[in-house]
Amino acid sequence: MRHRRRGRTLGRSPSHRKALLKNLVSALFLTERDAEFDDNAPKVAGRITTTLHKAKEVRPLVEKCITIAKKSIPFAEEAEKFACTADRGSDEYKKWRTSDDWQKWSAARAPVVAAQRRIVQLIGDKQATAILFDTIAQRYVDRPGGYTRVVRLAVPRLGDAGTRAILELVGKNDRVTRKAEKPSFADSGNDDAQAEPVAAADTDANEGEGETEKA
Repeated sequence: MRHRRRGRTLGRSPSHRKALLKNLVSALFLTERDAEFDDNAPKVAGRITTTLHKAKEVRPLVEKCITIAKKSIPFAEEAEKFACTADRGSDEYKKWRTSDDWQKWSAARAPVVAAQRRIVQLIGDKQATAILFDTIAQRYVDRPGGYTRVVRLAVPRLGDAGTRAILELVGKNDRVTRKAEKPSFADSGNDDAQAEPVAAADTDANEGEGETEKA
């Protein structure tokens, strides 16, 4: 019996399953990297294809990482007020390191560093962590939750016929719904103009008929 042991085992030991989920999260974040000159560039940014059960199991971990990174954004913006833009090793930079601004910058940025270390602990990839904090988290500042979606694929996996699914970030590959354009009645004025002479002609004809009857 598996009392209070939630989650899918995925046919793996606990250590193997933990490593698998870490790799899936890192792979999803790394699709957002600048892969212009990369031989193994991702086909679609912000999307990975895996089995349905793996996608459902890794989704909470992805959401957790994005939430942690998003909560550190206000502290990073506060630290930018005391940051130094000079090159490292320059006289201005050395002067800044001995000033009170460096102390304020270090204190303001402490939560950001703690969040980055927490993400590295969760997924074990520094490059994916940097992409998460620099690119992905900024995208969901005004979104309260639901950063990913799971889309089931119709074609099963070749070999064992496993159900495949797409795990992707919301807002990157969303479908744009377009409403049908309403028909324009710009030519209706011309139809009315053409109808007036016909009505006038009918009136003249009726008047002529009346005169004939009187005669």
